[in-house]
Amino acid sequence: MKEKVGEVFSIARDNEPVAGCTVSKAVYEGANDIIYFSLAENTDISAEIYPYHKLLIVAEGRMSVYGDKGFIRELETGDCIITMTDTPVGMKTNSGAVYTEISIRREDIMNNSVKAGEVFKLADLVPYADGKIVNMDVVHNDKMKFIVMAFDEGAALSEHAAPGEAIVFALDGEGAIGYEGKEHVIKAGENFHFAKAGLHSVRATKKFKMALLLTLE
Repeated sequence: MKEKVGEVFSIARDNEPVAGCTVSKAVYEGANDIIYFSLAENTDISAEIYPYHKLLIVAEGRMSVYGDKGFIRELETGDCIITMTDTPVGMKTNSGAVYTEISIRREDIMNNSVKAGEVFKLADLVPYADGKIVNMDVVHNDKMKFIVMAFDEGAALSEHAAPGEAIVFALDGEGAIGYEGKEHVIKAGENFHFAKAGLHSVRATKKFKMALLLTLE
């Protein structure tokens, strides 16, 4: 992945819109591409037809996802949508927006809790549970897994190494990520990148929710 490793960062802060422009940054190229998009105020990406879904995660701002026959969905910071296939899909904003786009293939397995064309928040997909960690696979295939996790305060994952690269999206609360012997505090709206085989741990210093995008290619 074309992203800094082993430190807290922010997709929103690091990809501020450029006046009058739409900007894209390819972060990962594979079966499930990952791209950051920055849309300045009063800009749009024209509606086009795609043979695959797109998972859009709004890091900051407000935007509309639109198509034909009057289809339009309004999204704001923290909102997500899985776009539909084989129908025009475009994005536009009046005030500016930064979002992550993840390509989702037709054959990828999606959780029944999410439906194409419906707006949702990742943090709302999993509840907190006393003394527990609650996990949900949102979408996965043999080369990628996108997971949402809810940690009760004090719950933790012990140190381990991932089989591939991963990006953390902190969704709610606060946690501590241990990475290669150093601890990093991460809060809602921030991100972290694990390199393949990087030793890491996760501990909820408060109640903490996060999404994890793991690539295995």
